[in-house]
This record gives sequence, C-alpha cells and structure tokens, in this order.
Amino acid sequence: MTQRVRVQCFGVTRDGIGAGEEQDYERPFGHVDPGDLFAWRFATGSWINRSDLVGTRGIDDYIERDYARGIGAEIMGRNKFGPIRGPWPNYEWQGWWGEEPPFHTPVFVLTHYVRPSFSLSDTTFHFLDTTPHEALEQAKTAAEGRDVRIGGGVTTIREFLEADLIDEMHIAVAPYELGDGIRLWTNPDELTDRYHLERVPSPSGVVHHFFWRR
Repeated sequence: MTQRVRVQCFGVTRDGIGAGEEQDYERPFGHVDPGDLFAWRFATGSWINRSDLVGTRGIDDYIERDYARGIGAEIMGRNKFGPIRGPWPNYEWQGWWGEEPPFHTPVFVLTHYVRPSFSLSDTTFHFLDTTPHEALEQAKTAAEGRDVRIGGGVTTIREFLEADLIDEMHIAVAPYELGDGIRLWTNPDELTDRYHLERVPSPSGVVHHFFWRR
C-alpha cells in the first residue's frame, strides 16, 4: 500500500488564517482563538472524553475519528511545538500537551536549533534542521509503511505544498473572518491546478475542504 502524505483536521478562517501573531505560553495560536477555530472538533463525540456517550455525530465526528487512521508519523514546525524562538535556553519545554501527547507516533519537529530527542508516553519527539524532502524521508521510514501527517502550523504546510510533497488535505474552514494573521491561502481555488477540491458544508457551520492530487 502506498504511503501518503496527509494534512488532517487543519482549521482556517473564511479568509484563510490558521494562526495569529504574538504566540506565547498562554496562547498557542497567538491572537486566534482555537475555541472558535476548532469549535466543530471540540463538540464531537470522538473528541469529548474520546467517548461514544456525549458530543455530536455526523460528518464532523466522522472526520475527527479519521484524524489518526493510518498515521505512522507526524511532521510539525517548531511554532506548533512551542513558543520559544532562537536557541533553546534549556530543554525543559516539552510541548503543549502534557505527559500524554495526542500523537501516539514519532513526531519530527523542524527547527534550526536541534535538541536531543525525548519520549512522553508513546510519542517520541525528534528535532531536525533539514529540508522538507529529507524530513519526509525520515518520517516515512519511522512510519513503517503507514501515512505521514503534516501537522502544521501554517508555515510548515505551505513549505510542504511548495515542495509538492502533500498528497491529500482536509482543511476545515470556520464561518468567520479575522482580517490579519498567518494565512494558508488567499483562496482555496489557487490549489486546484494540482488538486481536486470538494467542499462539504457541515451543520456546525464549517465547510470541510477535501483536496487530493489530480
């Protein structure tokens, strides 16, 4: 089975903004409120307690359940891992996610300042100063035949798009605009020279955008 490179459950506003400026320890998305951007996800039965007892069903829940299916490794940018810029002052920061990160796979963090790998629960974080192509080769090897997820943030997804390394994307477009922030696109149709695009509206208000290679 062919390994694919996927973006799953990534959120942007109607004007294409997926993260804000001025990220800090209290605001992983800067001035963008993730409670608004990912309201559709946080309301699903598969997110709430990872239980079938509460939460919404339908297309949003189906997509949330698909988040981890077939994923063997993740690649993320340094700003998704944390708010620290420049050289690491120490190695105390271990991400936003606590002792049990949600990835359950090897994670490769792209950074110009490498640091030793470490493990939390069943997730091991590796730090690479390399190109998207080389990072993907390492992630594919670690994934052992399963797919590789490009987890974000916006800048990292754009780098992998520009390198033509992404096979499939799911982007959830929230029903509001921000005007300023870090933008994934000006218009999703700008990607249709390389990808098919299907839009599926949800009762939650988001419009799910599915991209796959032509």
